[in-house]
Formats: sequence, structure tokens, C-alpha cells
Amino acid sequence: MKSFTVLEGRVAPMDRANVDTDMIIPKQFLKSIKRSGFGPNLFDEMRYLDEGQPGRDNSQRPLNPDFPLNHARYRGASILLARENFGCGSSREHAPWALEDYGFRCIIAPSFADIFYNNCFKNGILPVVLPAEQVEQLFAALYAEEGYQLKVDLERQQVQTPTGETLRFEVDTARKHCLLQGLDDIGVTLESAGAIRDFEQRWRQSSPWLFDVIGREQR
Repeated sequence: MKSFTVLEGRVAPMDRANVDTDMIIPKQFLKSIKRSGFGPNLFDEMRYLDEGQPGRDNSQRPLNPDFPLNHARYRGASILLARENFGCGSSREHAPWALEDYGFRCIIAPSFADIFYNNCFKNGILPVVLPAEQVEQLFAALYAEEGYQLKVDLERQQVQTPTGETLRFEVDTARKHCLLQGLDDIGVTLESAGAIRDFEQRWRQSSPWLFDVIGREQR
């Protein structure tokens, strides 16, 4: 998993509340578990004018001209500005996969659905919770300035605007550590690899009969 320290990037808007995971990545794209290749189908039903299907050439599909991600001013955005309850609905982990594959590393919103919020941290995305009034101010600035950018500093737990305003956010210490170090659940476990090996060695010495049984079963 890619680490997250400081991100300075263009911001794109998702200016609607209760965006659920089926809107983020529709159900027909859930057949794959490769974690990659979902970016072209992010927000598929809003992004295109026809129905998307797995394996289809998206470059030939008609784009919805009213959808923000299809506008040149938001091209290459790495920060998504959203409204309350972002990521509600099903628990599909494909939703953060699609966002990360598109290029988003940070999502800022007044609130997130719990499971989606947890899945973001496991996939290298930082979900930032800010008060609704601050999010409203960011939307106003975003619409007023083309190429609007923000600087997100995870270590300092702050979002900095182009005018120099600093917006602080809270994040769980363990999740912060994992993102800063680029550790998913497996990576966290491997941090204790030495202790695990020591435990196995002590267990092997105290209960050798058990390992003899395991060895015979494996043969």
C-alpha cells in the first residue's frame, strides 16, 4: 500500500449528500477482486450517458457533459470534496479501489459511512472529516477558482487552503500510523514478524508432539 504523508493536489467536487457505494462503483463491476482497473468506471452511472459493462472500451462511451469529473478544470484531481454520509450503502471494498485507481488519495466530507471510512484507510486513502460549514466554504472556493488546490498534511493533521487558512482534522492514532507507513492489515501483522517467530519457536519447544502431528498430516 502506498504511504500517505503530505498531498498537495487539485480538488474535484461531488456536490451531493448520501453518495452510496453503488454510485461509486456499480454492482456489475464487482466480479473482479484484482483491486485495479476500476478507475474508468468510477461513478459510472453519473459519468456516462449509457450503461457500463465490465470489459467494455470506455473511451468510446458518450460522456455526461454535466458530470464534474468530465470537466477539464477538474482533470487530474487527487482530492475529492464531498457532502455528508459519503460511502453509505453496501460494504463493498471495490468503492475505495475505484477511487484510488482513478487517482484520488484524499476525500474531504462532513461525515462518512463507517465501513467505507475504515476501508479507505486499508487502501491508502485518507478520509478527512471537517465541519459542514468548513466544507461549504471549500465548495464555494472550489467553484470560484479554476484549478483549485489544497494541501493535506497527515502528520500535522491539517488541510491548508491557497489563502493560508489551516483546517485541523482528527484521525485515530493507529490508522494514522498505518497510512504514514503505507501499512495494510498484512503489513501491520508483518511488523510483529519477529515476535511471531519467537512465539512459534517457544510453542514448538513446549509442545513438540503437536508439530509432529501437523507434520504427519501435511505429508
